[in-house]
Amino acid sequence: MRKMNLWLFTAILLITALGIRYLLPEHTAPQNAAQNNPPVEEKAMPTFSNNTVKYGSYGQDVYELQGRLKYLGFYNGKIDSNFGSSTLKSVKWFQSEFGMKADGVVGAKTKLKLYNASTKWSPTEPPLHKEGASGGDTGGGGEPSSNEKDNMGSANAMGLSENELKIMANAVYGEARGEPFEGQVAVAAVILNRVNSPSFPSTPSGVIFQPGAFTAVADGQIYLEPNAQAKKAVEQALNGWDPSGGCLYYFNPKTATSKWIWTRPQVKTIGQHIFCM
Repeated sequence: MRKMNLWLFTAILLITALGIRYLLPEHTAPQNAAQNNPPVEEKAMPTFSNNTVKYGSYGQDVYELQGRLKYLGFYNGKIDSNFGSSTLKSVKWFQSEFGMKADGVVGAKTKLKLYNASTKWSPTEPPLHKEGASGGDTGGGGEPSSNEKDNMGSANAMGLSENELKIMANAVYGEARGEPFEGQVAVAAVILNRVNSPSFPSTPSGVIFQPGAFTAVADGQIYLEPNAQAKKAVEQALNGWDPSGGCLYYFNPKTATSKWIWTRPQVKTIGQHIFCM
């Protein structure tokens, strides 16, 4: 009788152990996990900003655009953060090859196509649009860094003082921010053209503060802190780039109130400004 009780007790323990083992959730967890968590397809996301990039644009987006196009073999020019004619041709070529409308405008669709085609790209050249800037372009506040002053000075073949260079950048920013980069350089070039003309004052500050000469002086925008792009535009003009073609005047036909300005021989239109002699 005692031996039978021992066997019965052992059988109950064995049955209980087997039952507990198969009731544990870990037996079904892997299968349930596989059913409830199907593989997720990873989708590449662009690192560009949300801004549309097009001819005349300048800055970080153009730097990345040129770098990725060069990585893929569509662009062979200098990575200078300026969206000029060479970059425009490269963008149109890329868009055509990837079945998109070849309009040269880099919107969300073009950015995503470009990103997905160049996921292994990484910057290899210094971003020129950040030269002399700590933490990027903030558009206001603080003194320009020593590097930025050196860059402006290296382009200063006219021997202009730092104050003259600064007021030129202020004028470009006050008059032409929001215009394409070429248009900002053209505004700086007009100031220099007047400096070199016997009909105008012989210094940038004299030209800029000549009564009635610039809207930014009249409405106080001349005192806004210029951003890096305005300073770059002044540098390019000092280096000899004159998109205006030697013009002494420019005006916005939508806001101009002077009848006299319409009598000047018009040379070209850049952005919202008409440049004239």
